[in-house]
Amino acid sequence: MAIGNVVQCGSSLYVYDEGGTQIGTIAMGANDRLLGYTSSTVSVWRASTIFTYGEKGNPLSTVFA
Repeated sequence: MAIGNVVQCGSSLYVYDEGGTQIGTIAMGANDRLLGYTSSTVSVWRASTIFTYGEKGNPLSTVFA
């Protein structure tokens, strides 16, 4: 399943596949920012750290920036 779209609504990111079906959710804090997404990952800026999540919102990696 590939990521087709990511939408921020309130304190959550909703991850959708290419057909428009929701496949995952990622919690967001007040100062967090969606950096972008690819067909398989979602990147979030949180307190000088970049968190990368998979299609279903599972954490994959953390990079201190």
